[in-house]
Amino acid sequence: MPKRYPPEFRRKVLDLVTAGRRVAQVAADLDISQQGIYSWRRHQMIDLGQAPGTTTTDNAELVAARRRIAELEIEVAIHRRAAELLKDAIDPKDGSRPSP
Repeated sequence: MPKRYPPEFRRKVLDLVTAGRRVAQVAADLDISQQGIYSWRRHQMIDLGQAPGTTTTDNAELVAARRRIAELEIEVAIHRRAAELLKDAIDPKDGSRPSP
């Protein structure tokens, strides 16, 4: 699993690259992968609207929406199962009391 770096660290690394330092040199100095820096730069460009793609904010909203949809699907399944079980129960109007 790739190592996760805090957003402040990523921002400082990208500032170094933006200031003119080579990606290879920054990666070597900080002992991080070049590919990671390129990925962070691509995400930064997307967030700034300079490249097409899903922004970080939009992605977080999508993750939250998918999580909520999964929760709602579970709730619907529970309600459907409860309805099936209750349908098999005796109707109170037709209960076990004899008719007068």
